[in-house]
Amino acid sequence: MRARPCLIPLIVIAATAFATQASAQAMVREQKVISSAGARAMVDACTAWAERNHLTLAMSVLDWAGNLIESHAMEGAAANAIDTALLKAKSALRWRRPTSEMNKIVRSGQNLAPTFMHDFPQPGALPIVVDGEVIGSMGVSSADGEKCAQAAIDAVFKKQSTPPAP
Repeated sequence: MRARPCLIPLIVIAATAFATQASAQAMVREQKVISSAGARAMVDACTAWAERNHLTLAMSVLDWAGNLIESHAMEGAAANAIDTALLKAKSALRWRRPTSEMNKIVRSGQNLAPTFMHDFPQPGALPIVVDGEVIGSMGVSSADGEKCAQAAIDAVFKKQSTPPAP
């Protein structure tokens, strides 16, 4: 009697190949990244906002992974301004929210984690969100820093999300 080939091993091989391909696709995702030019444009926009409002500030822009992309201190900024801007940017990125919100949460006692995690929950930084994705953060060395950061985000990224004219 002649042995009949079994279809089960072929089905298993095909299923395994499909699962491996699907699994490999699940292991990769696309991530928006703020460019050096985008970070520089944000710093320029924030500087312009600060000049219009008669403020002397420092600012830091981080990418989605917390890498410093751009840092700038205006002439006359306080000696601790750059450190302050960087700490605020790191905090806004880690918690994915404005540092003013974190400040309220810590002050109310609702969540003290930012204080013992060495964050800096002081107003002045925002996450940078593009198409619902956090691509970085901007920290500014002033309590009005969130206004400056928002002006920068609006100047650089909001113009990109407007649909093109027909």
